[in-house]
Amino acid sequence: MNKMKTNWQVLGLILISSAFLSFAPLNGADEILGLWWNHEKDAHIEIYKCGVQYCGKIVWLKEPNENDAPKKDKNNPDESLQKRPLIGLDILSGFEFKEEGSWDDGNIYNPRDGKTYSCYLKMLEEGRLKVRGFVGISLIGKTQYWEKVQR
Repeated sequence: MNKMKTNWQVLGLILISSAFLSFAPLNGADEILGLWWNHEKDAHIEIYKCGVQYCGKIVWLKEPNENDAPKKDKNNPDESLQKRPLIGLDILSGFEFKEEGSWDDGNIYNPRDGKTYSCYLKMLEEGRLKVRGFVGISLIGKTQYWEKVQR
């Protein structure tokens, strides 16, 4: 009887452990989270989880105002969106972590030209992120390198 009770206890422990492990980050998937300097070093982008995907928004600008008012998304081709402020604007969306250590299948919005591009992200050495935006295939695009904001 004690042996049977012990077997059930072990099985219960295994099931509980499995449940907790299934919620653990996958092989560094969350290492991308946090604040990043953009390539020009004039903005901070916060990368955060949005469901099971990864997204990013502008949270700081070196020059947040223009004509004594917060900078707006004035280059957006949709006139109804041109009055939204740049601070708080989502510019990264839909990224999924891939086993090879990159985040793929996402989009990046560039408020400088008002266009949205396909994009992938790849973590390089500690504190550097490769950001590749492209149209169609990744051969036709532009690469930037972002650095982690040190607090």
